[in-house]
Amino acid sequence: MTIYSFLGALLIGASSSAPTPLYRLYQETMHLTPFWITVVFAVYVVSLLAALLTVGGLSDYVGRKPVILAALLINAVAMVLFAEAAGLGQLILARAVQGVCVGIGTTALGAAILDTNRERGPLLNSITAFLGLSAGSLGAVVLLTFAPDPLHAVYEVLFGLTVVMIVLLWFMAESGSRKAGALASLWPQFSVPAQSRPVLLRLTPANVAGWALGSFYLSLMPTVVATTMHVVSPWTGGVVVSALMLTAAVAVATLRNWPARRLLMFGTGALALGVAVSLLGIQQQQVAALLGGTMIAGVGFGATFSGTLRTLLPTAHPDQRAGLLSTFYVQSYLAFSLPAVIAGLSVPLIGLDNVAFSYGAAVLLLSLVSLLALSRTTP
Repeated sequence: MTIYSFLGALLIGASSSAPTPLYRLYQETMHLTPFWITVVFAVYVVSLLAALLTVGGLSDYVGRKPVILAALLINAVAMVLFAEAAGLGQLILARAVQGVCVGIGTTALGAAILDTNRERGPLLNSITAFLGLSAGSLGAVVLLTFAPDPLHAVYEVLFGLTVVMIVLLWFMAESGSRKAGALASLWPQFSVPAQSRPVLLRLTPANVAGWALGSFYLSLMPTVVATTMHVVSPWTGGVVVSALMLTAAVAVATLRNWPARRLLMFGTGALALGVAVSLLGIQQQQVAALLGGTMIAGVGFGATFSGTLRTLLPTAHPDQRAGLLSTFYVQSYLAFSLPAVIAGLSVPLIGLDNVAFSYGAAVLLLSLVSLLALSRTTP
């Protein structure tokens, strides 16, 4: 069940990032502006957050397999909607359905990983999202390059893999158990314990910087590469997006034994440096510099994400952690959606290149503020 759950989480992550390299085709065929591309992405994040905060813990009460099955079925529906999308409304609907799938599936699959492998479960859960996002972007680029009809082929492949996972689920053992309280669990818990508030406040700039950077890459970076840097090949945009997520996963895995404070100091510094190098690459139209900066920023993103959770969660008592984690997710996913929408809205006003530089400067500033706050904090 551990391997199955790990692969299932990778599939759901890959399905969520597969549309990113295709955004240029959607812009051309549906005549969409960058603003509407970011709206499509934001709808996905909002539906993901809504599902995460309501049915995200349902598998603790009804068992893992029913919730995993529901997530896979919803993913299959999302793939069909994407394949049949002929306009903006259908694209938004497909993204919204996909967000529900990710919100339901990642928690149930993550819990199943922990059920069956307590030793390596936390590490696997830390890297599945990053690895899945990388695989989805790269896989979509391969099909975009070689498949005759990529807007259908990408989703047909993912639909087929989803069907395979649904069939295999039948043979998997249930790792969870049933208990009363399923309806009550649907009510979100939001709270920040008093002892956790100063820590959360101190970590907020770094957390927002990391998630905001990730949203820019997943929504607008392929457009920046194609339009601002005049790179025609879809490989470049897809590889750049994948590089951010893949290096984040590598950072989480390789630096897992570092103390949380050291992770945060290193992560925020790397995030700031990586963004600065990436902006230089965009300004000079040097793909190598952009890719190098992206990899540095990815290491910073992964280290900051890991360090933030390891610093914040121990400040809460066991009965307070669910509410604190919900609040953390709300903050993270708002940072994952709102800045990207604001960026898309700003493109007609100041141009895509200026938006990229302004966005990068804001992420850089947040990283430096966090680094300064951490340096003045007693270990």
